[in-house]
Amino acid sequence: VGVCKQEMLQKKNAVLVDGVILNGPIMDSKAGEKFVEEACKIIMEEVIQKADDVTEKVCEWQAPETLKQILDLEMRDTGECHQKLLQLCRDVIQYSVKTSHPRFFNQLYAGIDYYSLAARFITEALNPSVYTYEVSPVFLLVEEAVIKKMIEFIGWEEGDGIFNPGGSVSNMYAMNLARYKFCPEIKEKGLSGLPRLVLFTSEECHYSMKKAASFLGIGTENVYFIRTDERGKMIPEELEKQVQRARKEGSAPFLVCATAGTTVLGAFDPLDKIADICEKHGLWLHVDASWGGSALISRKHCRLLHGIHRADSVAWNPHKMLLAGIQCCALLVKDNSGLLKKCYSAEAAYLFQQDKFYDVSYDTGDKSIQCSRRPDAFKFWLMWKALGTTGLEERVNRALALARYLVEEIKKREGFQLLLEPEYANVCFWYIPPSLRRMEDGPEFWQKLHQVAPIIKERMMKKGSMMLGYQPHRGKVNFFRQVVISPQVSREDMDFLLDEIELLAKDL
Repeated sequence: VGVCKQEMLQKKNAVLVDGVILNGPIMDSKAGEKFVEEACKIIMEEVIQKADDVTEKVCEWQAPETLKQILDLEMRDTGECHQKLLQLCRDVIQYSVKTSHPRFFNQLYAGIDYYSLAARFITEALNPSVYTYEVSPVFLLVEEAVIKKMIEFIGWEEGDGIFNPGGSVSNMYAMNLARYKFCPEIKEKGLSGLPRLVLFTSEECHYSMKKAASFLGIGTENVYFIRTDERGKMIPEELEKQVQRARKEGSAPFLVCATAGTTVLGAFDPLDKIADICEKHGLWLHVDASWGGSALISRKHCRLLHGIHRADSVAWNPHKMLLAGIQCCALLVKDNSGLLKKCYSAEAAYLFQQDKFYDVSYDTGDKSIQCSRRPDAFKFWLMWKALGTTGLEERVNRALALARYLVEEIKKREGFQLLLEPEYANVCFWYIPPSLRRMEDGPEFWQKLHQVAPIIKERMMKKGSMMLGYQPHRGKVNFFRQVVISPQVSREDMDFLLDEIELLAKDL
């Protein structure tokens, strides 16, 4: 190294500062390019080309301590060699869950969209941050175009919006925005002089509502959870009672959050009736349509969200049903008076200078709680450009048709029992193994049935044949929640799912 440094110093204009040679780049670009090329080849061969191969495992299961040893996670003083790094890439892929596998049914996202994936490659390579037009001209215009189109599907004539890192953050944005609209002085004066603010949401709502109330200083005790019916829908009459109760207690109601597509049952709250109550009491209506919002794309199924145009704000995650790739989540706001910017703006002079040479209205970053922000709208935009609205609509329609097919097959098979008829892509059911089928209905039966789903889940994970979620819910013992999303899923995969459960549980 000393010899090399001397040679560098002998070159014309060589500069040495604090023992560091400053001439020329420090990075070996050729070696880096070679690594990227070979790593991309591995991604292509091991992830993309195998995405629809049902003979591949969904997961190569390893216990945590074993996996730690396989992956060699320790960071060292000296860097690893080229081939070791490529092997690490292969290992990461091998032991990760293949969410693009046709038999990955575990979450509210699945599958692979090639256009969205290509868009992610582009944005990862460009490494932009979406806050000002000068550093992100294309992506700011793309986000504007996508938000405008999503607003049209909600049914608003105008509006605003921003893409966020997750539906949970969108819900937090909405809660804070509603509070700001209710009492704008909170931005400067804080919480000290406020009355006891309360909000209302379904007992089937996403847990992010509780987290947002905690994070924003509203407090979880001030979240009133409204009773739902047997299908998991908020009961409007119960909402009316709770709003009146809050007022009698001297509290200040400011927000109602309805859910369009609940996490477990896939329920859609009656938005029109809830909107009536919000109008009557002057409450902000937010609709968490993170999961169910994509039904708006379908002319056949958009009726599930009837009344959503009356909402003040909507959370909608295209990375779920539409496969835009995690993360791709929008908060959309009916207001077009700049409420988002008024609420969140900090007017950083080093970033949002008002005397720039272009139209600074395109510097939209000041309406975000983030500074650095990913160009998440771009992957949705490129996918939408590739498929068109009709292609996106086909994805929604096919997913719900496959869910309907699975429901009918469950009804035909001995040992399978639906919790309820689904209205979306969530199919919830029990599998009752042979040993329990003639057992009398009672506490012992349900206690034993509660243990069945976890055992089947462990077996499918270790076998790698599929991934399917389970949970207890509202007094009901563990049941499976199967979610259909990916366009790579076929009728044969639905049949396999039921056959595989029977196979894995034949000795139970």
